[in-house]
Amino acid sequence: MLIKKPISIKSSEITSETNYLNRRNFLKSSTLIGGSMISSSLIGANLPDEPFAELKDVQPSKYSTDEKINNFLDVTSYNNYYEFGLDKDDPYKNSRDFQSRPWSIEVTGEAEKTGVFDIEDFIKPHLLEERIYRMRCVEAWSMVIPWVGIPLADIIKTFKPLSSATHVKFETLHDRERMPGQKSRVLKWPYREGLTIQEAVNPLTIMAVGMYGRALPNQNGAPIRLVVPWKYGFKGIKGIVKMSFVKSQPKTSWEMAAPNEYGFYANVNPKVSHPRWSQARERRIGSGVFASKQPTQLFNGYGEQVAHLYDGLNLRRHF
Repeated sequence: MLIKKPISIKSSEITSETNYLNRRNFLKSSTLIGGSMISSSLIGANLPDEPFAELKDVQPSKYSTDEKINNFLDVTSYNNYYEFGLDKDDPYKNSRDFQSRPWSIEVTGEAEKTGVFDIEDFIKPHLLEERIYRMRCVEAWSMVIPWVGIPLADIIKTFKPLSSATHVKFETLHDRERMPGQKSRVLKWPYREGLTIQEAVNPLTIMAVGMYGRALPNQNGAPIRLVVPWKYGFKGIKGIVKMSFVKSQPKTSWEMAAPNEYGFYANVNPKVSHPRWSQARERRIGSGVFASKQPTQLFNGYGEQVAHLYDGLNLRRHF
C-alpha cells in the first residue's frame, strides 16, 4: 500500500521520543544537531526558541507512506550535503556552528510578485504538513524520512507566475567560509536545481522546514529545502536562498558537472542504470549489514501520482 489516510499516522509513531528526542539524548547528540536554531516567529508564534525546536500544529497528510521510517540518527548522520563536505559524516561535523538566522529568500523572474522575503514571511501564510516519504539516493541507497513542510504549489500560488514561466530554478547559499565544502571544485557553486512548473506544483513536491516533528537540523538543509520524492535525492536542494520563475529549462549543478551521469529530470528508474552501477536495487540504510538489497520502484513507487507528467517522454533519453 502506498499511502495511509491522515488519521492513521500520528507523530508518536514516527520515532521513539525516549530513544531519540528526550532532552538528555538531545544534549548528548548536540554534535549532530548543534546550531540548528529556529526563530519562534517561523510559524506564527507556535515555536519555542530553542535548537531543533518542536513544530506546532503540523497536519498529517494522505501522501505519507506506511513503510517503516529510519531512525533519527540514520537520517542526521548519513547524508549528502556537499556544501559541508564530500563524506557522508561531513555535513553533521562541519555544520555544527552554522547559523540559519537571519535568512531570506529572493524570488525573481516571470511572476507578478517578486522580491526578497524573510523566511518567516515566506512560510507564515501556509499550513505545515507531515509527509513521510521514501528517499532514494542516486548512489543506490534509500531511507524513509518524516518531513514537515509546505506543498510547493501553495507557495508558488502566492507569487502568481506568468504563463511564460515553464520552470522553477533554485539556488543554495553561496558562502565558502560558512560552508567549507564549497571550497572544493567538485561542483560549480552555488548549488543549482530546477523543476518544470508541472513538477513543482505536483501535490507531492514540498518545501521542507522540518523533520521528525521538529525544525530541520543544519546537516539536513536548515532552514528550508526542496523534497521531490520520486526523484533521486540530489534534486532536493538544501539551504535555499533563491527561487526563480524562468522561461526555459535551467542548467543544474550535477547536470553541468557530469551530463552523461546526471540528467535534469533525475527520476528514479530501475531500468536506466547509472554509467557506473545498476539502479535496479537499493540498500535501505539501517536494515543491517546482512540485509539484502530491495528492488527499486519506478518513480520510487510514486508513479500513480506522477507518471502522467512524463507521458510521451523517452525516460531513457530524458533521464
